[in-house]
Amino acid sequence: MNLDYSPADDAFRADIRAWLEANLTRELSDKVLNHKRLSREDFASWHKLLGTRGWSAIAWPREYGGPGWDATQRHIWEEECARIGAPSVLPFGVSMVAPVLMKYGNEAQKRHYLPRILDGTDWWCQGYSEPGSGSDLASLRTRAERVDDHYLVNGQKTWTTLGQYADMMFCLVRTDSGAKKQEGISFLLIDMKTPGITVRPIITLDEEHEVNEVFFEDVRVPVENLVGEENRGWTYAKYLLGHERTGIARVGQSKRELVFLKRVALDQKKNGKPLLQDPVFAAKVASLEIELMALEVTVQRVVANEAGGRGPGPEASMLKIKGTEVQQALTELMFEAIGPLAAPFDPQFLEGEREHSVAGDDDAAPLAAYYFNFRKTSIYGGSNEIQKNIIAQMILGL
Repeated sequence: MNLDYSPADDAFRADIRAWLEANLTRELSDKVLNHKRLSREDFASWHKLLGTRGWSAIAWPREYGGPGWDATQRHIWEEECARIGAPSVLPFGVSMVAPVLMKYGNEAQKRHYLPRILDGTDWWCQGYSEPGSGSDLASLRTRAERVDDHYLVNGQKTWTTLGQYADMMFCLVRTDSGAKKQEGISFLLIDMKTPGITVRPIITLDEEHEVNEVFFEDVRVPVENLVGEENRGWTYAKYLLGHERTGIARVGQSKRELVFLKRVALDQKKNGKPLLQDPVFAAKVASLEIELMALEVTVQRVVANEAGGRGPGPEASMLKIKGTEVQQALTELMFEAIGPLAAPFDPQFLEGEREHSVAGDDDAAPLAAYYFNFRKTSIYGGSNEIQKNIIAQMILGL
């Protein structure tokens, strides 16, 4: 594809940049740029503000309320949002369940759920992983038994990101235990306020409540909340994961973090000179920047294919692998550049309870939590080892 921007693209970028600079608050931008934690209200208010311009779901077609942007415009938008420090729109509703509903949902489901996803009325979470069923997702054991006009759901999901805030969950359940494990799975939409659902927090190593365990005990789910056909949920799940893996690449965010890394490395000294001038460290940064440039080109090619009507295929696995490797390498080099001051946790500073870090270095204070949080990126969305298997089978024919 042609990677040169046209005059129309440059004008689009200027309009986007002007709007972001006029509407994104300094407080919210500072949280993102300085690796502080975002609240539920931060995500929700930004989503609603974008909705006033029709920009809360930039990849949606116009018929469902999206802006109808092409691949280049979406890339420019994501670049500009990352550059200025805008929060990401949470993907669970907009980028994950919505494409499934558009392709496989019935008209009633589209009419009800898509507008509520678009304007942020419903906060969604994902019910895929279970204890013992993470990378081998098809081995899931949460059961849904058809009883008249509803399903009775029993089981457990885990690592449910931000499930403590969720109004709805899209959930994989086993509806036929006698079929092959991929063929007995269905895709349900579950109201998180339904009796029988218990959400328990998992506090991670970075001392944050981001993920949860979710338990289902005789939870009644109306039959009309089944997406597509019963026992065809694996097909829908794979389609969803393709969209998730494409988004996990996070090129714009990594470009922003590379700028942060270089700034930190200029401030730090080694033998009386900026660390970025040290040949060994500079070579690490240069190598990582080259990897990021190659990733950006690949993302543009994949997104352009999607704009041409092709859904994300095994190429999404390549983006997932390389994107998460770049993200993790950035956090590692940040930690290396800062040194021992990056080690202590300062949760009160990260939560905005005090203006400055107790250690005296506001750049360093978030980096230990940031580093640990990004260890998960090579696991969620299908572990990188599983993605390599997909590439071997679907691209290399092994």
